[in-house]
Amino acid sequence: MMSDAAISTAGMASLHDRMERHVRDKRMPGLVALVAAGDDVRFDAIGTLAFDSDTPMARDTIFRIASLTKAVIAVAAMTLVEEGKIRLADSIDPHIPELADRKVLRTIGSALDDTVPAHRAITVEDLLTFRLGFGSVMAPPGTYPIQVEEERLQLKTLVAPWPPAPHTPDSWIAALGSLPLIAQPGEQWMYNTGAAVLGVLVARVTGQPIEQYMRERIFDPLGMADTSFSVPVTNMDRFATAYMPDLVTGELDVLDAGRGGYWAQPPTFPDCSGGLVSTIDDVWAFASMLVNGGAHGSVRVLQSETLRAIAADQLTRGQREAVPMFLQPGESWGLGMAVPANDAQPGQARGVGWDGGTGCTWRSDLGRRVTGILLTQRAVNSPEPPPHYVDFWRGVGEATGTVSVRR
Repeated sequence: MMSDAAISTAGMASLHDRMERHVRDKRMPGLVALVAAGDDVRFDAIGTLAFDSDTPMARDTIFRIASLTKAVIAVAAMTLVEEGKIRLADSIDPHIPELADRKVLRTIGSALDDTVPAHRAITVEDLLTFRLGFGSVMAPPGTYPIQVEEERLQLKTLVAPWPPAPHTPDSWIAALGSLPLIAQPGEQWMYNTGAAVLGVLVARVTGQPIEQYMRERIFDPLGMADTSFSVPVTNMDRFATAYMPDLVTGELDVLDAGRGGYWAQPPTFPDCSGGLVSTIDDVWAFASMLVNGGAHGSVRVLQSETLRAIAADQLTRGQREAVPMFLQPGESWGLGMAVPANDAQPGQARGVGWDGGTGCTWRSDLGRRVTGILLTQRAVNSPEPPPHYVDFWRGVGEATGTVSVRR
């Protein structure tokens, strides 16, 4: 299959200049980027692994890819759907009895015992479409009783995910099961929690630790050798330091060090909402598998009809418009990742993919076979697309002569 887009060398030079300014102005120590159109793939690495490091960014630099993890667990779940081990319409109760017989808060501000029965069980599709009835609440911490209790239980679903939740998968899902839902299953799109529950589901259905299953079905077949929930000591020299802007001053503080941080050992709870680390080549291997209809070389990870289901808009217009902080105009949600909305207008966001709160962004236009991937470790703490995202996607559009993957 040929792409009807091409990469301009002058456009790539302009993109390099745009991104280099962010490094030169110390908005981040460095970054790695990729632009692909068909079989033409261009890489760029700028800056260093940390502000206090002389080690240059490179194609094998390891990044915390945060919420890009959500797309990976979605693909893992869909391999089980293809095999008939689960179905999208299935209740999750047999595998996750902790979430059976749900109660639902009467209102978002209700006391935790002011509930009504759930109209139905949570399904596999609810987890993938983020409509299970639990997820991020867009209000200051402590505004509602459900937020206070979630934080007390250290679930890390409604608040910042660092430090990671001090749970095992079983204790995490049990703690979640002690809370009522915020909305009826199927009614609202609510960010984040569905991916974490999906990771528990896949592990229980397969009888394997989630990373082991991901490695067997996705990482090893795609050659994603550096993708994991932790970084081995032998690879720490390639692990970039993560930074977070101070909410008041805007100054960058260390969020997680390259050595001795949260990813220095395997977690007790591999959080599939955002726990993976990876490299630009590994993310590209995953993205190119989707671009190529579910196949990577001679290896097929997904059937093409499964990929079509993943990439289809699953939300109503009302569900989509209720979460403008997450889904940009023209963008909706498919099965585990962002997709073009059915009513997207020319020039609006297009392509499958997602963004990571550590400063990563990825989209692939499956029809035109155009992909952009940007990996940084400058955390995003604003609902507005940060300047480095805006500059990157503008540059991708110019370099490929298309606006279909602009963000």
